[in-house]
Amino acid sequence: MIKIRAVELIEEQLHFINQTKLPLQEEMLVTDDYERIAIAIERLEIRGAPAIGVAAAYALALSLKNIEKEKWTEAFENAFKRLASTRPTAVNLFFALNEMQDVYNHYQNTNDLRSRLYQKAISIHNDDINLCDRIASNGLNIFTHKVRVLTHCNAGALATGGDGTALNVIRKAFENGFVEHVYSDETRPLLQGSRLTAWELQKYGIPFSINTDSTAAFLMQQNKIDLVITGADRIAINGDAANKIGTYNLAVLCHYHKIPFYIAAPTTTIDKKCPNGDGIKIELRDKKELTHFDSKQITLDSFPAYCPAFDVTPHSLITAIITEKGIHKPPFDFLHV
Repeated sequence: MIKIRAVELIEEQLHFINQTKLPLQEEMLVTDDYERIAIAIERLEIRGAPAIGVAAAYALALSLKNIEKEKWTEAFENAFKRLASTRPTAVNLFFALNEMQDVYNHYQNTNDLRSRLYQKAISIHNDDINLCDRIASNGLNIFTHKVRVLTHCNAGALATGGDGTALNVIRKAFENGFVEHVYSDETRPLLQGSRLTAWELQKYGIPFSINTDSTAAFLMQQNKIDLVITGADRIAINGDAANKIGTYNLAVLCHYHKIPFYIAAPTTTIDKKCPNGDGIKIELRDKKELTHFDSKQITLDSFPAYCPAFDVTPHSLITAIITEKGIHKPPFDFLHV
């Protein structure tokens, strides 16, 4: 069975796939510098809410490497603030940072602080691997016959510490004979679908085709889509969910065409402090993501551009949310627990 790991800690160094190079080049980067990891998260070399959280946990553990004990507090606080500033929408980032901070506060005056931080980061990573497996197993229950699935952005192994969320559900269903074909939205502007999801699908041997985001409506009109499943970067306690820009479009289209729309995400993606989607901060990206493609300018720099990285899908448009705890249908009362 093929195993893809977006991030791995090996001998106190973080190894991660440079996702900006895929699928044309499979480049593995290695560092023990938390600043380099922060840059990787900002550049989307590491991306996907769970993977960002795992990488940030390892970065905090590495922040004390080769640092004198008297300077641990300053080093840790600097690393924490730097990593917290990288991606504001992904709640898993802050979950991981806070978990690591709790360990630091508890063991900061002990000689085994560094080992405790490594142990916690590894635990966060292993937990995510386990969550991915359980999400896929639960997600299998939405399938009763062979279907054609559409997905958006990338919610596979590249987006997590394990085998993925939404794409892992699709993979599990395919292995059990329930998936005929996968349609992968290209996912403008950075093409995570046509670059990353397609790369994973090919690795797994799952039949697929890529399509422009605007083709999704036509596919549904032609009765070629049986269900849609995506991931999520943050879920409010009423069920509103933030995911890659273009997800809301799909939910509206599914509602119109009476097609089930599912979200697959770990419960660590739930923001207990956020009552609804209005409280989800949407990250705005550099307009060069629209004006340039692979460093090549495709329109005038002088043109104004609006480039949100995410949108919010109202809970009323979501058929169910698949987590490691089960399949949850409206009114999503489990989010309040």
